[in-house]
Amino acid sequence: MEKETQKVQLIGGRNAVIEALRTQTAMDTIYIAEGELSGSIGKIKALAKESGAVVKTVSRKKLDEMAPQIHHQGVLAVCACAEYVTVEEILNVSKEKGTEPFIILADEIEDPHNLGAILRTAEAAGADGVIIPKRRSASLTATVHKTSAGAASVVKVARVSNLVACMKELKQHNIWIYGADMDGGLFSKTDLRGPVALVIGSEGKGISRLVKEECDFIVSLPMFGQINSLNASVAAGILMYEVVRQRQE
Repeated sequence: MEKETQKVQLIGGRNAVIEALRTQTAMDTIYIAEGELSGSIGKIKALAKESGAVVKTVSRKKLDEMAPQIHHQGVLAVCACAEYVTVEEILNVSKEKGTEPFIILADEIEDPHNLGAILRTAEAAGADGVIIPKRRSASLTATVHKTSAGAASVVKVARVSNLVACMKELKQHNIWIYGADMDGGLFSKTDLRGPVALVIGSEGKGISRLVKEECDFIVSLPMFGQINSLNASVAAGILMYEVVRQRQE
């Protein structure tokens, strides 16, 4: 059974989920009820791994709350509002445009409104794509699609298992990585005109330690008030348009 909700589908039932995975429907997350181990559960997990979908174990009560009108049989799939792409596909964007790479990495941005706003600005600023981690991150849900004003269906989004490993891969393509953190150098005094990947940290903790250590440069925004940080999507927007400004010069 399927339920349409703001351009996202909830698919419940073991056979229905298996069929959706086999037909390569864009899957975001597969939820499996606690204790469900027998029968076709192993097949569902294997197909989910092949497709890149995240598998989460939750209580049956949680599944009932998510889809009260669907006979889910202990399995519920949330389809993505857009297809995820590979990092290689994002790298190909700048090659096709004949421009320097311009990529955004969202490090554990868990608020879907923030991720949606980042996607919207990334599209407007001409970024090649956005990379998010599979775990501890908002994903391409209906809320993200709505907040992005449709940009989630336009901007290429890759979802990776390990953000640090992805950063190492980007460096192999001669891309400089700039992390946003309050103890960095002033963003407007930093040269952002070459191949660039901007790392935006989570709403509460900022960029994680291992991600920060992998950055080539740390940049900061000046703060003149009593609050010492900006909303993640606002900070991302300022930095993205600083890249645009410098490139136009």
